[in-house]
Amino acid sequence: MKMNRIKEVLKEKSVKQTWLAEKLGKSYNMVNSYVQNRSQPSLETLFRIAELLNVDPTDLIDNNHSQKD
Repeated sequence: MKMNRIKEVLKEKSVKQTWLAEKLGKSYNMVNSYVQNRSQPSLETLFRIAELLNVDPTDLIDNNHSQKD
């Protein structure tokens, strides 16, 4: 089950994971783990990602639990 939509939002915004990692001050591997839903960012990080991507934080959360991967 997906927990976040970071991958989709990055794609919509044409933003690379490397850019996001640099702006967050985190490693590419850490950001990639968020994008691949292997780990979830803290709320603080989630809000920072939303700010950087100019989206509402709720846009980064997958509320459709019936969706298949």
